[in-house]
Amino acid sequence: MVSVAVSKLGCTELFFVEPGVKADGRYYREVLLKKQMLPVMRRIAGDTYVFQQDGAPVHRVRETVQLLQQETPQFISPDLWPPNSPDLNAVDYRIWGWMQEHVYKMSVCDTDDLKRRVIDTWVSIPQSVVDDAIDQWTIQLRACEKARGRHFEHLL
Repeated sequence: MVSVAVSKLGCTELFFVEPGVKADGRYYREVLLKKQMLPVMRRIAGDTYVFQQDGAPVHRVRETVQLLQQETPQFISPDLWPPNSPDLNAVDYRIWGWMQEHVYKMSVCDTDDLKRRVIDTWVSIPQSVVDDAIDQWTIQLRACEKARGRHFEHLL
């Protein structure tokens, strides 16, 4: 599992969950959020960012939502974010597609090879790809509104 922080400021970070670790709600809060993601986001953006995540079960746990409400300047809670909405997540609809094209050009040998490729590919993403994905978000959101939260890919 890889978690990502993306910023229009040109900074991106990858956080890996080591093999064999159970990535439950406690691990997500205590390790990924408190020790890794939130400190990096504060360093990059101070108090001028909005925290958004998908509807994965570890993201929706009451304790996780409470932590993010307390520790982030702005937080879009799960009840305000459409479930199963990868088309509204810049990392899901654009960045991972670009990554997959480059990471899987050749067969992957093992976990270490995959991790190395993900890191190498991540650092080679042109800033224009990140900027375009973030800028595309408004278009995606308007299409979602027009479709009243239902499938909207055909409107793009």
